[in-house]
Amino acid sequence: MSDVKGTSRQSLLRRGFALEYATLGWNVVGIVVLAIAAIAAKSVALAGFGLDSLIEIGASTVVIWELSGTGEDRQRRALRLIGVGFALLAVYLLVQLTWVLASGFRPRHSLLGIVWTAVTAGVMFALAWGKARTGAALGNPVLETEGRVTLIDGLLAAAVLLGLVLNVVTGWWFADPAAGYVLVYYAVREVKEIFFGDH
Repeated sequence: MSDVKGTSRQSLLRRGFALEYATLGWNVVGIVVLAIAAIAAKSVALAGFGLDSLIEIGASTVVIWELSGTGEDRQRRALRLIGVGFALLAVYLLVQLTWVLASGFRPRHSLLGIVWTAVTAGVMFALAWGKARTGAALGNPVLETEGRVTLIDGLLAAAVLLGLVLNVVTGWWFADPAAGYVLVYYAVREVKEIFFGDH
């Protein structure tokens, strides 16, 4: 029986690693695509989403490190590292978005940004579902938390996509930075959950 449980756990761990490496690879490509799209369109929302992808890379790296070892102390440190990344993202975006709205800066349209955020939303939702199930099966709070990070990544992709589409269809230039505030909200919420929630 213990051998079966051990085999099952190893299988779950392999799945966890595979999900994290897939997330890692997608976001590495995403940073390049988003940088090109953000510079071309001068879009704060796309730049912010690129930074979120950078945070996701850091979070995936932390989870891979955590899955390679054991112990509650290792898990706590991993969670704190993810939380710090979100806090930095929230502060940066809050300052940048407020400046953009105050100055009335108008971003250009970005077809590349629209296509990438649309596909990314679907990919992130699928990965988040896999991480939530695998993390729960393993009883691993770090993988479950990073699954929420990935879910947020999908929600943010959808929010940025909405802002980009509204900018194109209606000419609402403020929809782009407004979408960025959604990123701030979710980043702050995740920081509160990591540092002040029950684990």
